[in-house]
Amino acid sequence: MDDETVAPRVLDNKRDASKYRVLVEIAARQPAVSQGEVAEVLGVTSQAVSDYVRELVERGYVEKEGRGRYEVTKEGVDWLITRTDALSEFVSHVSDDVLGSVDVDAAITTGDVSEGDEVGLAMRDGVLHALPEGGSATAVVVTGGAAGEVVGVTEFEGVVEYDPGVVTVIPVPAITEGEPPSAEVITSRLDENDLLAVAGTEAYACSVTAGLEPDIQFGTVDGVPQAALRGLDVVLLVSTDELSRHTTQLREKGVRYEVPDPLTVPDPMADTT
Repeated sequence: MDDETVAPRVLDNKRDASKYRVLVEIAARQPAVSQGEVAEVLGVTSQAVSDYVRELVERGYVEKEGRGRYEVTKEGVDWLITRTDALSEFVSHVSDDVLGSVDVDAAITTGDVSEGDEVGLAMRDGVLHALPEGGSATAVVVTGGAAGEVVGVTEFEGVVEYDPGVVTVIPVPAITEGEPPSAEVITSRLDENDLLAVAGTEAYACSVTAGLEPDIQFGTVDGVPQAALRGLDVVLLVSTDELSRHTTQLREKGVRYEVPDPLTVPDPMADTT
């Protein structure tokens, strides 16, 4: 984020801000512009507006076409756009980075809590939980509830400790390109706590043949990385024509993934150290 975004020049002082607002009012009212009406909207004197208009004319941002008639020039429009873009980025920064830090998040409470209680935070099964007994990461309850209910928490401190998940990618050849992995290969890679995701028709058919019900079937490009980033291990059956899209997204999100090679049943007696 550049300096213009953090502190737009139009906000540097009152005069720059007023000049910006005067130009906006002229653009909205042109060509017939009443300086008195502009002054009333801005809460300044007519003389102040007159001074601002004169400066805008001198800078080439406004063209005077007669008594009380003004037009914003191309240069004036460009100036407004750059300042407005900077303001928009600044507002987004304030909203996302500043006010976002005081947002209220939802969590499942593991016990009865009341408004104002301090609770610990933990990630369980990919879902944020509030722990009445506390923890290394803490928050303050803003809406209470009983065990198992959703509560609102804010004023976060510390880091929620959990290990990101790993994605095991099992490619499934296109219908004309070869045999799909066997049911034994798939189930041998699927731990009872893993999620199964399928992407593509061949991958879905492969899961059906193996007698497996997918946990994630649609939106897998985004859903699989999100699940892993929340601490869940995922086995991804993916048709080869969808493979690069998924692995690219996993890399961009910083998610650890592996593609077993060759696709065989692991030997339980093999040394994995």
